[in-house]
Amino acid sequence: MTEFQAISDLIREDPYLKPFEPVLLRRQEAIERRRRELTGGDITLEDFASGHEYFGLHRRGDSWVLREWAPNASAVYLIGDFSGWREDPALALSRISDDGVWELRMPADALHHEDLYRYRIHWPGGGGDRIPAWTRRVVQDPESLIFNAQVWAPPEPYRWRHPGFRAAATPPLIYEAHVGMAQEAEKIGTYREFIDNVIPRIVDAGYNTIQLMAIQEHPYYASFGYQVSNFFAPSFRYGPPEDLKALIDEAHGAGLRVLMDLVHSHAVSNEVEGLGRFDGTTFQYFHEGPRGIHSAWDSRCFDYGKNAVVHFLLSNCRYWLDEFGFDGFRFDGITSMLYLHHGLGTAFTGYEDYFGDDVDEDALVYLALANRLIRRIRPDAVTIAEDVSGMPTLASPAEVGGVGFDYRFAMGVPDFWIRLTKDTRDEDWTMGHLWYELTNRRREEKTISYAESHDQALVGDQTLIFRLIGAEIYERMRAEDDSMAVDRGIALHKMIRLLTLSTAGHGYLNFMGNEFGHPEWIDFPRPGNDWSYRYARRQWHLADDPGLKYHFLRDFDREMLALASRFRLLGAEEIRLLYEHNEDKILAFQRAGLIFVFNFHPERSFPDYPVPAPTTVDRLHMVLDSDAHRFGGHSRLAPDQIFEASASPAFGTRQVYLYIPNRTALVLAPK
Repeated sequence: MTEFQAISDLIREDPYLKPFEPVLLRRQEAIERRRRELTGGDITLEDFASGHEYFGLHRRGDSWVLREWAPNASAVYLIGDFSGWREDPALALSRISDDGVWELRMPADALHHEDLYRYRIHWPGGGGDRIPAWTRRVVQDPESLIFNAQVWAPPEPYRWRHPGFRAAATPPLIYEAHVGMAQEAEKIGTYREFIDNVIPRIVDAGYNTIQLMAIQEHPYYASFGYQVSNFFAPSFRYGPPEDLKALIDEAHGAGLRVLMDLVHSHAVSNEVEGLGRFDGTTFQYFHEGPRGIHSAWDSRCFDYGKNAVVHFLLSNCRYWLDEFGFDGFRFDGITSMLYLHHGLGTAFTGYEDYFGDDVDEDALVYLALANRLIRRIRPDAVTIAEDVSGMPTLASPAEVGGVGFDYRFAMGVPDFWIRLTKDTRDEDWTMGHLWYELTNRRREEKTISYAESHDQALVGDQTLIFRLIGAEIYERMRAEDDSMAVDRGIALHKMIRLLTLSTAGHGYLNFMGNEFGHPEWIDFPRPGNDWSYRYARRQWHLADDPGLKYHFLRDFDREMLALASRFRLLGAEEIRLLYEHNEDKILAFQRAGLIFVFNFHPERSFPDYPVPAPTTVDRLHMVLDSDAHRFGGHSRLAPDQIFEASASPAFGTRQVYLYIPNRTALVLAPK
């Protein structure tokens, strides 16, 4: 297919793109031109993206080989335990190319497993210690808190029990998780604890995908993993690299795909631990001057126009796929990458915002190449764009001129739920507004919806359950307690999550613990909380205790996911509004042959309420009732009811007459 034909297909799907056809064509030409420039026409993109096998420290036969790119350096020394942390002429790297590649070859007995090391780099006018950019292992001394690279050469390599895993081609039901806070003790959790304690919960809950946060090494734990220092090193905090492989292997054995939260949108500013001034310049990996600084994040911005930077980042994509068996990536901070203003203070009200001079087309080209690379290496891999701007074509296939992500997050959905639950009384919720916000998306691109993620749970914000219940969540969650606030919160929590899932485009996400209404925010250890781990953990016992109400929410979440899987809900493209009545707070729609009925009214229940029924269905079976006792409801409906559809001359349609209790959601299936 020619580029012109591909762009024509995009415009056919979205006619509003027509005025920007020249820009779309230019972008496609730039992607192809950059690919040819990188590969020279002699190698594949996959071969180009193998820098991790050349740079860094490697055992090759009976010797060690160390290579680094530092174009401004005048001298580079390897220092470590083995040299007394002093410069040794025998451990000086030699410059082997004009573009600044340095190399050192050593005999096999020069380094040993778990030796600590770093570089001492000299440059015109100065010098300093640096951790190698391509290192695969970094550790922190618990007393001095100093970070160093570590030789990692265990005598036995990890033996995969499920090599060649390929996930079933089903819509992703994502369990977003952070290994360190995925346990109850006030400490940092480990990969092994995650295997033993969390993976079984994820399987039991009905999710088919794990999205792991904070895997790339980051010097500050409280950054939630978003201030990356060492892009090729899995964080030491949770255990050795083999334990991360075991986690992924165990997940694969349970049929779960594992995605990594990949941070290529920026890098930590640290100089010794990170890339901030690696070879003495601030612009080796990043833009020079103010453009190289992300003022809102206090971090550094990659220069995606440099071939060496693209080489580094593409190799990073391939490394995590090849070495650890990840099944894809959620690319963090796409909006920040795509725009020179990083999306700050921008409303994105028209298509002009997506095709103007503020777009960093080098970043867009990099993202397109990353998606092409990932697809070539793992055709079944999943890539997700975290973009709040709504840029068209991000999740359109490369074959039709798109950037190539499989999915994009529907980031407006959680923002909508926050605004609604925070600022609007229940009785003022507008059904038409609900419907619009939850179904307003680009039909030609696949989306993943969620009611809340880790973003909404961070300190300074509130989870949905806390926003709905308030302080009574600490005092009135025993099974025998009566509380109007708790009843309201539990009822709306179930309805919000079911409505979000049932209107989701092609996937659904939940942050760990939110499925059962974890009561507290996330606050990592920091000076402001006396370095406490109290809020950087998950209290799983709350959902396991039958004497508390949390298990009602967990059980409902499990049931609604089972329903979605059973009826292939997220594979059904068509979603049809059947009925909305704002005064009654009733919303009804059809999808995948199911009828969803929601009564958001805070007080009124409706007997014999007419809801339109499909013309081809005579009988409907109630397959889910959020008001059931086993979900913490009031059991106002008899279970497993069958409803007869009948003609309604007054409305000219067939109707099914339902008793719809207040703050209740029902799901009906053809009998």
